[in-house]
Amino acid sequence: MPDHHTPTEQTGTPRPTRQERRDLPVCTPGSNGIDFVIRGYEELLTRDTVWGEHSHACGELMWNERGASSAVVGARVWTITPTMGLWMPAGTLHAGTAPAGTRMRAAFFGYRTTAPISDRPVTVEITPLLRLLLDRLDEAELGARSREVTEAMVLDVLTPAAHELFVHMPKSRLLRPIAEAVRSCPADRRGPTEWAHELGVSARTLARAFSAETGTSFARWVAAVRAQHAIGLLTAGWEVEKVAAEVGYRSASAFGFAFRRTTGLTPGRFRAD
Repeated sequence: MPDHHTPTEQTGTPRPTRQERRDLPVCTPGSNGIDFVIRGYEELLTRDTVWGEHSHACGELMWNERGASSAVVGARVWTITPTMGLWMPAGTLHAGTAPAGTRMRAAFFGYRTTAPISDRPVTVEITPLLRLLLDRLDEAELGARSREVTEAMVLDVLTPAAHELFVHMPKSRLLRPIAEAVRSCPADRRGPTEWAHELGVSARTLARAFSAETGTSFARWVAAVRAQHAIGLLTAGWEVEKVAAEVGYRSASAFGFAFRRTTGLTPGRFRAD
């Protein structure tokens, strides 16, 4: 979610500063007269950064060289990491957040010059091969023919991941207190029965509301919120045992099982060196 539609590399040294807000335009697909196939962008954020809702004239693949960030599309909150990126179709309204120290990367795909991998936001696994190809496109001395071949290879290997890293945030008055509590404290162990009692409804009513609004069960929704929070800690270098306790699991093995079921990957896949 960079602040330029013609990307350029920015670098710097992170330092503690106040939050920065970036308000970007809403663009329709192809509205900027884009004349490239794939163009890269890189920025090292020196502040906690918030992007207001905006859209790009071309497709965008977002991932991070370091750190975890979030993108919001409607009621869905996506997690972006060094291993799991996010494809954002041209014209899709989205907002986002990233903490200071995040080294964000993006690749913009020229509108109509390439076939998009999806007409909706989808998670993309940033495999070593895909990363190598995208890094090659950023080489200044890359010739025209080599660029054409590399771009074709990127399009060939760019596919949606088997697992999605997003949480559908409930908005109803009934479920909002649960969403706010679990998002602020993933270790909250209150289950459907306890929440139903606190909210003055039956456990069955609560279960139906969760299914209708989020498309999943209470337990799976909580597991997804915990996984998102855990990914941020893992990419910051936390030990798996500490992450497990922080997000509400009694053991690293229980955390690992739930994490793999939710993300399809082990906690170690996200942990920073």
